[in-house]
Amino acid sequence: MASDVLAGGNPGLARLQAYPFQRLRRLLDGIKPASTAMPVPLSIGEPKHPVPDFIAEAFRAGVDSGLGRYPATAGMPELRAGIADWLRWRFGLIDARIDPDRHVLPAAGTREALFAVTQALIDPANRPVVFMPNPFYQIYEGAALLAGGRPRMLNTGGGGIPDLDGIEEREWAECGLIYLCSPGNPTGRVLPQAFWDQLFAIRDRHGFVIAADECYSELYHDEQAPPLGLLAACQAARRDGFRGCLVFHSLSKRSNVPGLRSGFIAGDAVLIEAFAAYRTYQGCALPFHAQQASLAAWRDETHVRENRAAYRHKFAMARETLADIAPYDEPEAGFYIWLPVPGGDDEAFTKALYADTGITVLPGRYLSRPTPEGDPGAGHVRLALVAEQAICEDALRRMRRFIEQWK
Repeated sequence: MASDVLAGGNPGLARLQAYPFQRLRRLLDGIKPASTAMPVPLSIGEPKHPVPDFIAEAFRAGVDSGLGRYPATAGMPELRAGIADWLRWRFGLIDARIDPDRHVLPAAGTREALFAVTQALIDPANRPVVFMPNPFYQIYEGAALLAGGRPRMLNTGGGGIPDLDGIEEREWAECGLIYLCSPGNPTGRVLPQAFWDQLFAIRDRHGFVIAADECYSELYHDEQAPPLGLLAACQAARRDGFRGCLVFHSLSKRSNVPGLRSGFIAGDAVLIEAFAAYRTYQGCALPFHAQQASLAAWRDETHVRENRAAYRHKFAMARETLADIAPYDEPEAGFYIWLPVPGGDDEAFTKALYADTGITVLPGRYLSRPTPEGDPGAGHVRLALVAEQAICEDALRRMRRFIEQWK
């Protein structure tokens, strides 16, 4: 019976690949670490810093007043206005260019929105190609497949920037949407204005949607140099109305509230209107108490600066501990280290590291796909410096001792 249902279901389901963490569990299955030290998962990017008290208080305060009402897909006007204010402040947007009623849409986190945007906005019969960076967040690929699209990988290579010059015009003509992640997961690279300008010119010839995943944008290391965002790049390019462009932001990393499942989409009003119509039927409106907590979070920057300072300190520890023995490119933002593996075998390194130290990292090939030009994820592991400082410090020291023996 089940096979009959699958046979008549979405054909994209059969093309989905195992999620990275499923592959990791299989890789480590049956291995019992020799170390008596506490196991440390550096494999998953789930923030472990404390949830700010004022956000939890706003959440609790909103529960009683919101349980008896259906929330609207568009969210509370106050929340949209608060998000628009934050966008103006953070990215230097001119007031008239960001209208909370036309350019902003709350979402149940970036994962939900990044998946849904492809279902809503591509036409697989005419423009089936969905471009995405390689390595990448696997939601991009799954969204493309389940929308009836065709994923097309853009290798980022050592520089962390997709190569737009390697794409022929006929491929761009078939493109319905391009996903980009800036700051990047896993490299931490920020896409510069020159990249966006080149992409804008290509987009205006072919008419696809630019979807920028910016969920790591607030975890930068230099307080004087916050990462460029797509909407700011549009403004610099005099791109009125953010034509063809959408950004996706989240509170999960910025404010240490992954369980709140809250973020937003912003950009082109025509695309926002179409996306809102889709999401009204999808039924993913944020509950009122989540909206109240979200508004409190977007209005406060003190906890975000403190969060950045904590990550900055951990990255300094990582440099002091690993950089001389396992050199890597310092990320511009985010909380990942994209570590080249001594010897080049990321799966073997991951297994041996776990067996010896109890530390879990993610093989780079689980975040990428092989291409004719090679597999840009192979030969790396991703470390997520999300645990508290003392735990990260201990894990980094264990890693150093292991690498000294591994080499």
